[in-house]
Amino acid sequence: MRNHMRAGRSTAIAAAMMLALLALAACAPDGSPLVPLLPSLPATGEPQAPSPSYYLPQRGTWDLPANAPTGRIPSALGTVTIEGLGIFTFNPLEVETTRPDIFAIGHLSVFDVVAHLGSQDWFPVSYHYDSALDTHVIDALDGRANWWYRARYAGGWSEINTFRMDMYPYQDGMTIQLNTQSDEYMGRLHDSFAQELLRKSVNRGRVVIPEVRIGTVVHTNVPVSAHDMRTDVIAPGTVTALDVLLSLADQKKLQRLKLTWYSTVDDARSVDSYRVEQIDDGDGIYDRESSADTGEWVYETGSLEFSGFKGSHVHIPADVRVIVSPEYMTWYWLGSEA
Repeated sequence: MRNHMRAGRSTAIAAAMMLALLALAACAPDGSPLVPLLPSLPATGEPQAPSPSYYLPQRGTWDLPANAPTGRIPSALGTVTIEGLGIFTFNPLEVETTRPDIFAIGHLSVFDVVAHLGSQDWFPVSYHYDSALDTHVIDALDGRANWWYRARYAGGWSEINTFRMDMYPYQDGMTIQLNTQSDEYMGRLHDSFAQELLRKSVNRGRVVIPEVRIGTVVHTNVPVSAHDMRTDVIAPGTVTALDVLLSLADQKKLQRLKLTWYSTVDDARSVDSYRVEQIDDGDGIYDRESSADTGEWVYETGSLEFSGFKGSHVHIPADVRVIVSPEYMTWYWLGSEA
């Protein structure tokens, strides 16, 4: 068990933030939590360039071109709300990831934010990495156990999710909230993680998904390997949800994919991910490109116990959603039939 309660080194940014906090504290009534003001992300005022699309394979390969866009490192001040304690501000440039095996330099998870704030003595927190669950577990925060979270990207909404907190990629403009849960809920959640590790062990360390459904087509016992499409954010060798489709392509079960890069979407000014806009498996059903007139692809993956909006359907882009060894994956076509 690691206890992160040490004070961090001062920086110019931290000092400026501290002065702002002290000013707020002087005006706040006794017992009020500190609620720092969070500046909104600046608008560039520049017209948006067209979103580049890539049809795979290109020249016989399923790799993206070398000049494909890359994601920005989070840099805007963010906040996290913690039950019973209030709202805390942090600078993502000062946060180090606890999972360098998953995230590239400069990128971080929701859990990393919590661990960082604890290391700055904003609140007492102790946690440990559990290899049987492949995740960090918060043992106690403010003397309480059974913490879980909700997170949403800018422009999205708060969702129930059962996705490991130290694998959820942080982006500028994200909203994070931590609350305590029941022993029963946390037991079910951790058991689903343990089942993934057991499934991976049975498959000798390989990711093999028992069922992958794409529209009306079902693939069983699908082996999945890393394709390193997003090494700007995700460490090489890490398997993502997008790798499931690419692995099916390796197995000659997909004919074409269309990936479109979105740097922004509506009010979200820091998206920086690919959207899957075509999955052509040659069956003549839902093979067309997505559009506002025809429909679009959405997906979910995880434990069947938490299928749908019970926790597996989370709006994390497939190219940066890390998978361990999920029980299933489903891609839904929302729209008219091709």
